[in-house]
Amino acid sequence: MTKSNTYEMMFILRPDLNQEQINKQMHKYTDFLKEHGAERVSMEVWGKRRLAYPIEKFTDGIYILTYYTGDGTQVAPIERDMRLGEEVIRYLTIKHKGTMEFEEKEIPDVEAIPVSSPQPQPILAEDIPKEETKENVTETETVKNVADSAPETTEDNADSAPEITEKNPEVDNTDDNTEKEEPVAVEA
Repeated sequence: MTKSNTYEMMFILRPDLNQEQINKQMHKYTDFLKEHGAERVSMEVWGKRRLAYPIEKFTDGIYILTYYTGDGTQVAPIERDMRLGEEVIRYLTIKHKGTMEFEEKEIPDVEAIPVSSPQPQPILAEDIPKEETKENVTETETVKNVADSAPETTEDNADSAPEITEKNPEVDNTDDNTEKEEPVAVEA
């Protein structure tokens, strides 16, 4: 006897598909899962949503959430079918630990795809930066303020500006051959 696991699969269809093509894809994958031994299958249409980044030159996609139970032999064949088909632009399957209860639903016939946009997130009090006081000004901010007050170099005064060179401790920049002191480790 094989153990039955619960899987969650999200797949994204191309946004240019019509309702008939979307329904066809949903029926295709439900039948596919049942033919390969899935016990219960449930699909939910999330609708057309904006993608986080363009996929195959699409900026929107139709999201379908699927739950099914099975022994795991269904995962590779359905993902292969989705990868080879042109209608699915992204998919992801997750195996849930333990048992997860879900209601087996009939495939909803898609009549009109609602376009969903992400809801704006509320601004929390801890997200707002605190007003700076003199006690919490750091050394970096002090250096930055000093650098901001320095005169800018323009094309007019670029020739008269002093040249700034950094001293590399590994390279001897002195003209004379004086010996350098080696650092000494002090034990406490």
